[in-house]
Amino acid sequence: MRYVNSTFWFVLLIFVLAGCVAASPATAPGAEDPSPTPEPVEETEEPAEDPPVGAASQFSTDFSRHSVPYSEIISGGPGKDGIPAIDEPVIVGVGAADEWLGEQEAVIVIQTGDEARAYPVQVLMWHEIVNDTLGGMPVAVTYCPLCNTAIAYERTFEGDVLDFGTTGRLRFSNLIMYDRQTETWWQQATGEGIAGEHTGARLTFVPAALVSWSDFKASYPEGTVLSRETGYSRTYGMNPYSGYDDESDTPFLYRGPPTPDVLPQLTRVLGVALNGDAVVYPYDLLRQERVVHDTVGGREIVVFWTPGTASALDSPDVARGRDVGAVTAFSRELEGETLTFAFDGEAIVDEATGTRWNVLGQAIDGSRSGDQLNPMVSVNTFWFTWAAFYPETRLYGTDITN
Repeated sequence: MRYVNSTFWFVLLIFVLAGCVAASPATAPGAEDPSPTPEPVEETEEPAEDPPVGAASQFSTDFSRHSVPYSEIISGGPGKDGIPAIDEPVIVGVGAADEWLGEQEAVIVIQTGDEARAYPVQVLMWHEIVNDTLGGMPVAVTYCPLCNTAIAYERTFEGDVLDFGTTGRLRFSNLIMYDRQTETWWQQATGEGIAGEHTGARLTFVPAALVSWSDFKASYPEGTVLSRETGYSRTYGMNPYSGYDDESDTPFLYRGPPTPDVLPQLTRVLGVALNGDAVVYPYDLLRQERVVHDTVGGREIVVFWTPGTASALDSPDVARGRDVGAVTAFSRELEGETLTFAFDGEAIVDEATGTRWNVLGQAIDGSRSGDQLNPMVSVNTFWFTWAAFYPETRLYGTDITN
């Protein structure tokens, strides 16, 4: 497999042997339907099952409570907090970040209230979790490189603010997080508690877009950015997973249900799950259509694709990955109207007014200038991940259900 190269194993060896010992940490518009709805989980009763090897000695939680078989959970190599979360994020302005971010480089964009912040994937791929506060809202911004899942959650849960770290374990090749308050294990792909005190609970999603640095700074020139000054020594900007998203390959450390062969396992997709309905939109199809309208869980949505965002998992240099574009999803309802969109050969426009809209759902030229579409919670990921966690999904553009 081309992506399992010497750099990857070198980095993994550093994590395992050094435990990712770090220097002291550095000092430092409302969305529609904030949570997707995967199938509900139920705690297993019988037979009793021992937790994964080493879990009971490393974590203090009730491992007798779990909603998934422990046989599905494997070690990813590094142990608990071996990949260190960023707990004291240093935040800088667009001008400072522009000195080290490439124009097409991928960033995760979160907006709460009037504040927008970019989290560079070149930093997140080394830390996987950032515990932050934005617009007064405590948020956890997460990225799993093996699944290409960029997902954010509210950290406030049942009245308490949780802090998240990495367990060092994977399920279906996806990151398993834990909260430091109860040491419950949480599945990153779904936000579900799968082992420990809060088994069966679900975190609240915050809409997160995966777009280019150029798109972010054009949309939010006064926005803020997670700095590379993390307090840890990492080769930020280098991709330890070089070539990982080659569709001819297979996912690393995947031990899950067989992936339906309607798409290659490492096909990039955007998934939307709402009110018991799940739909997945392949990037390749969206590249051709640019704009698609759909109904998910009874809601009218629109999905945009725009060029200019580099794959963070392609080239050894994160900023030089091939252009895979960016995909985002929004409600079509705005101020009591249901908008219809099209690609006019140059830009995405709404058919009623001809106003131009950007990939972040902002009206940038025309009579609606200044308007903002309400983002739907959606997940950028690979096909194998979405199919594993949402097995009843619909694949847009086909009659196939899995």
